[in-house]
Amino acid sequence: MKNKFKIKELEELLTAKKVRTTAMRLLVLKTLQKQKAAIGLQDLESVFEKADRITLYRTLKTFEEKGLIHSIVDGNGTTKYALCKEGCECAPKDMHVHFYCQNCRETFCLPKSKVPEVPLPEHFVPVETTLLVKGVCGKCSG
Repeated sequence: MKNKFKIKELEELLTAKKVRTTAMRLLVLKTLQKQKAAIGLQDLESVFEKADRITLYRTLKTFEEKGLIHSIVDGNGTTKYALCKEGCECAPKDMHVHFYCQNCRETFCLPKSKVPEVPLPEHFVPVETTLLVKGVCGKCSG
């Protein structure tokens, strides 16, 4: 019964974001919820060995377009994805710092550390602002 309730919550989350519910989308969302660090397409492929790479990619892109997840380009140029926290609109006020561990190669969201607003010249329109800190995470340094 407990598992059904979680699936129901996932379905409600997809519906609230106007994303059509499919079995694959539910599985990907459930997998993303379990992650402590951002996850890349290749990581998802290893979780869903029989899934089509294109389907996984399209699922991630749909989630990103609908504000369920945000993407991060890590210290190696790999795009990773993390769930948006409740109330996040992926607007400039919601942008936070990310940390890339050079040892374990995991990328972490640091939602309490906000990306500072950058003053731009007149008629410059920001689309995206990112801040990535590279170093060694607590798990690897401790």
